[in-house]
This record gives sequence, structure tokens and C-alpha cells, in this order.
Amino acid sequence: MANREELVSSLRGTPAGLPSVAEVQAMLAADPTLKCVVCYARISFDGRAKDAHGIEDQHRELGGKAKGLNWLVVYRYTDNDKSASKEEVVRDDFEQMLVDLTTGRTPEGYPVHGVMAINDDRLYRRPGDWERYLRAFTSHPDRVYFDSNGLQDLYAEGFEVKGLVGVAMSLAETRKKQRRSRTSHHNRAIRGQSVSAWRPFGWDDDKVTLRPKEAAAIRKAVKDVIAGASISEITTEWKKAEFVTAKGNPVQYATVKQVLLNARLCGYREIKGELVRDDDGQPIVGEWEAIITPKQWFAVVATIKERGRGTGQPRGGLVHKYLLTGILRCGSKMDNGTICNNKMIGIKANDWLSYKHAYMCKRTVDGGCNKTYKRGDETDKHIERLVRAKLKKDAAAAAQEVPDWTRGEELESAIARRNALEQRWQTGQIDDETFFRNLPPLDSLVKELRADQGKHLAMMAAAEAATADIDAEWKGKTLTQKREMIKDVLHAIIAEPSGKGRKPFDVDQLKPVWRSSE
Repeated sequence: MANREELVSSLRGTPAGLPSVAEVQAMLAADPTLKCVVCYARISFDGRAKDAHGIEDQHRELGGKAKGLNWLVVYRYTDNDKSASKEEVVRDDFEQMLVDLTTGRTPEGYPVHGVMAINDDRLYRRPGDWERYLRAFTSHPDRVYFDSNGLQDLYAEGFEVKGLVGVAMSLAETRKKQRRSRTSHHNRAIRGQSVSAWRPFGWDDDKVTLRPKEAAAIRKAVKDVIAGASISEITTEWKKAEFVTAKGNPVQYATVKQVLLNARLCGYREIKGELVRDDDGQPIVGEWEAIITPKQWFAVVATIKERGRGTGQPRGGLVHKYLLTGILRCGSKMDNGTICNNKMIGIKANDWLSYKHAYMCKRTVDGGCNKTYKRGDETDKHIERLVRAKLKKDAAAAAQEVPDWTRGEELESAIARRNALEQRWQTGQIDDETFFRNLPPLDSLVKELRADQGKHLAMMAAAEAATADIDAEWKGKTLTQKREMIKDVLHAIIAEPSGKGRKPFDVDQLKPVWRSSE
């Protein structure tokens, strides 16, 4: 990418080796046929290679033509990878050229006697741009213009209308191509064909068969995100595994999020974030191998969109180093008969101890009592055992509590009514005003019902995931995930002090405070 920007920069401004302004003025005085011209090059799409070869080719050809006409190129304007037909796109060099044509000089002071372009549609594709260009060009007399059709007299009577006709034809052709592209894209989507320009992450170069390692990473990521992992954690895992994108770039946060939100994962086709459906309203299934089930995809999408306004980052505070920091609370009795109840902190254990970390109540200066101390490894193991047992019990109950989705007939009826309305309109039984007045409420109803169906599928997927082997799943969870799962079932753990002297670890001194199931 850096090489491309360097090339574009070299193709912009005063050409290398151009004589000074004073020298050019002397050349003009010596040769009345000499013209100082500017060249404009533009391309809408720089291609997959992103190497700016399109504008490089245009400027090379224009430079050769200028020599043959005894013209001197004094400035080059370049808009790479920019459309001229889209109103929202600002072409900086085109705008600069209009300013320089109006003043009659380039930013360095060279006179401007004419313009060269490969074709007029490189300069303008919209009527407003044509009018602004013609006004700037003809603001000085006797200028020359050259494109692939040869020399053009932009001062000639009727040329403004001729130019507008050309713009209209160009605009019509552009819109025709856009319509053909949209129709082709939609038709391929209906057939379930892959239309990816690049190899999608998880699939091979044929975009159909899976790449086992990438597919496995996606399956794990989906399960982990549903279970509470952040996309940042998934990104870190993928970077450690040295995964790269189809373009060979390291995976980033946005890359991972985009992969997980893509309906392709479960075999569905989508266009601009909307699932492509058949006449019966069912999602179109693509020709490629699916990585996860539709239920899992709906679940992971719902999970990501629910977090942090769609950022994919779980709501929460600090990232902790130890499992039970802030979850353990000191149960030491104070002199006034109350319980300390301060949150305990995780600390690194002394080097001579057999365990690596411990939990302790904060010092008195920090608001604690400094009387409760627990070895970390045994505390973590005991609480993990209790939590896993609780999760198994809750999962079994949750799997039985997900009700059936009862709005299927309502969705079918709404789709049927909308199809009937479209049929009556297409056959001329109702006019446009009646059709477009009645269509929005039906569209809204179908959209609402499909969203409700998606939520239900997400609930079912979450319930199915919860009934998986919790012990096996627990081992693969990140520290953040484990902490979230613990906090889902526990308000806190009251840790009673062991008393003076070294005593064996006693699990009875750890009192879990379970959350109510209500």
C-alpha cells in the first residue's frame, strides 16, 4: 500500500525535470506553437492489486501524446480509486484543477493553455461537474483540449449541449451497469452462489470447501463469544495462531468481528447485512460448506449486538489477573460485632511457598482489616468445582424451559399477504398508490416476526450450548470468561479467617452466596 501511495504522489503535481517558470516563459517566447498543458487522470477502482497501474498508464500515454503535439506538460492531476458518478465522492485534484484553470496558472506559476485526458468521462460524469469544468476551461481564451477523440474545440457553438448529451449518455450507461451488477449479484445470491471477491476466512481458494484450522478456530470463537469471551480475546488467540486474512494481513479486531457476524458461517447468503430469502421467506442456503449451525449464528450475532452497543466488547471493568479477585469477601468479625465484608485482592505468593498466588483482605489503610488470607490454588479449585456443579444443574433446567416459537403461522400469513399484494400490483389489479400505501405495514410486520424468530433461535442455541460438557468446556475458557460465569451464579464468596498459626486449608471457611434463580 505504501508503494502505491508513493507512486500516486509521484504522478501528482509538477513533473520531474520540468524547466523553471522563467525558462518556460523564454521557451514560449521563442516558439509560438508551444502550449503548456495540464493532464488529468482518474480511475474509479484501482483493482485487487492496488498498484495504481491505471492512472500510471493514463499519464504515460498522455505524456507521449503531448510530445507529438509540441505541448509541454506542466502539471498532473490525479484522482486514484475515486468515482466521478457518485455525488458524495470528493475528487480533490479535480477541484484543484478547476481552481487552477480559473486563475490561469498552476500552483507553481506555470501558465495553463490546455487540458489533456484519456477520455472526457475521466473528467466528468455528472452534469454539474461538466458545467463547472466548461466554465473554468473557457474562463481564458484560446485553450486547447485533447482526449481519445483528438483535439476538441470547447468554445464551439453548441458544444455545451453536446457535452451535456455525452454526460447524460455516460450517466445512463453507468446506471445501466449498476443495475446489471445488482441484478447479477442478486440472481447469484438466489442461486446460493458465492460472490466473494476474496477467499473468505475459513474457506479454501474455491470459496466452497473448508480450511480445517480456520474453520475450527471459528467454531471455538463462536462458542467462546456466546459464553462470554470478548472479541479482543478471540483476536489475541488468532494472532497467536498466526492466522492472516485472504490479503495476507494479520487479523485485527474488526476482521474477527466481521467474520463472526457473516451469515456465510451457517451457510446463508446475505446482501448488505440482509439475509437473502426465497419466495416462501426461507433463507437461501449457499453452495459452500457451513461451519456452524444457523442457531449458533443467530446466537453469536445476538450476543455481539447486545454488548457495548454492538462493539462486541463485554460490559465490565478492569481485567483481573486472578480468578476470584473482588469476588471473595472478607468474613472476619470486627470488634464491634460486624463483618469486615471488604473485597479481597489477589497477590503473588512468596517464592518459598508451594502455591503461586493467594487472596487477602486489604490493609487497614486501604479500608480492609488485613486479617483473612487464603492460598489461591485450593480456593480456586474449590470454587470452580462448586460453580461447575451449579452450572450443570442450571443448564439442565434451562434446556427444558425454552418454549416453542408460536408465531410461525403469523409469519407465514404475513408473507402470504405481502406476496398476494405484490401479485395484484404486478397484474394491474391495484394501482401504485394503493400498493405503496399498504406495503410498508406488511414489510414491518414480516421484519418484526423474523427478528423475534431470530431471538428464539438464539435462545435455543444458548440452551443447547449450556447443556454441553461443562467440565470440558471450562478448561478452554479464558480467565475473563470464567469470572463472568462465576459472577452469573454467585453474588460473592465469604472467606472466614483461619486464625493464628499455619493450619490446613479448610473449604468450610468458604461460604458461597448463590444468586436466586428468579
